[in-house]
Amino acid sequence: MEAVLAPRSGIVQLSNGLRVIPDYDISSVLPLDVLIVTGWPGWQEQSKSADTLQFIRSRADDTLVVSVCTGSLILAASGVLNGKAATTKREVVTPETPPIEIMRAAYPEIDVYEASLVAGDRIITGGGVSLCIDATLYLLQNLFGREFAKETARTIEYQRAWHANADQFPPVITSSFKEMSKQMQTAG
Repeated sequence: MEAVLAPRSGIVQLSNGLRVIPDYDISSVLPLDVLIVTGWPGWQEQSKSADTLQFIRSRADDTLVVSVCTGSLILAASGVLNGKAATTKREVVTPETPPIEIMRAAYPEIDVYEASLVAGDRIITGGGVSLCIDATLYLLQNLFGREFAKETARTIEYQRAWHANADQFPPVITSSFKEMSKQMQTAG
């Protein structure tokens, strides 16, 4: 089952004006297999939200956590990336500070990589917006197999970009993500 979560119930208005009605708020959500934490531009506010950070910490031990773009900075603020490798968005418009530089400066306990994605034991962090497609395809490949991920890339017309990114900006795989995904497949 897919569900949209938000810090609180009710309509959430995004920075572009789009309104989203979440299925659950973080105080009422059921157990999850995968939690995808999105970022920009609300990451600064959520990085300071005690409720959001506690929710992430409470789920990180038994849920596969994936960050999208600057969602990595929310994970960093929660502490779940401490002692781990991670990545986040790199490219920005001047005079904005690249989020990857913010992560390096604000969270020295994180081993920050410039990569399309970084996959660890229970956490995957993806780079910027389009690189998060790579992170999602990586997740799909490890949960459902390479053919499923390849077909997804084909149907969203992303296969050339996926291959180019892998050649020019390879992922960083740390610890035992593949073993963990095998366990999730067996349990599911």
